Amino acid sequence: MFSVKSPSFRGASILTLALLISACSTNKYAATEKIYKQKTKDFATIISATPPVGQLYDVANPTNQTWVGSVNFGIRKPNFVILHHTAQDSLAQTIKTFHSTKAATSAHYVISRDGKVVHMVNDYLRSNHAGVGKWGKDTDLNSSSIGIELDNNGTTDAWPDVQINSLVKLLETLKKTYNIPTANFIGHSDIAPKRKPDPNKFPWKKLALKGFGYWYDDVLQNPPADFDGPNALKLMGYDTSDLNAAIVGFKRHFIQSDISPKLTPVDLLVLYNVYTKY
Repeated sequence: MFSVKSPSFRGASILTLALLISACSTNKYAATEKIYKQKTKDFATIISATPPVGQLYDVANPTNQTWVGSVNFGIRKPNFVILHHTAQDSLAQTIKTFHSTKAATSAHYVISRDGKVVHMVNDYLRSNHAGVGKWGKDTDLNSSSIGIELDNNGTTDAWPDVQINSLVKLLETLKKTYNIPTANFIGHSDIAPKRKPDPNKFPWKKLALKGFGYWYDDVLQNPPADFDGPNALKLMGYDTSDLNAAIVGFKRHFIQSDISPKLTPVDLLVLYNVYTKY
């Protein structure tokens, strides 16, 4: 029989408490976890089917196509990280939204104001966070990126250090795991400037100093006389089919104090400096 002071009893009690906490946490989302597991099971069935179902290029002549599985293949991996603000008032509200089939939105990760990281979609799966957008020639960012939602209302909320610190730790892991290029850490307003302002007034410089995205140098050189600002935006990745929107997207990221749809002399200094890093 264990005494109260017994280390074994204390260890057992801590373990029991941890299991109870885990069970309560799991039970809270039991219904949605069941749906998640069923959907991943359905995807696994599709992927493991040989030959693949519904992939005949010539339905009228199916015998003209043969399945011979290769031994050299892998899982698709993300190549971008796209940051968002939730535009909601709490972590719980965002989780509820991402459980709504009507809203049909999600993200791989949500980071609360107090730094808690909630992983909601497997990194190798496609979450619905980017919507209609474009970066370079990529017009399906949902399929090529990891979406991270930051718990922030997008207007009056500050960006707490504890939240940014958790984000940096997460980005370090993602960059190392998937070999994501420095340039490919961007915001929703970069890929969809006509629709989205997020993450609003975000401390991009802090991330750039850690190796996630680029920022301009303290000392800026004048661009050459023939420097083409709109073309530089395009080469960086911005969709310049609506040039005003592209300029606003760039300025939301790098200028912030002025987001008018016009490249001022100062904006051109910044743009040239950042452009040379790509």
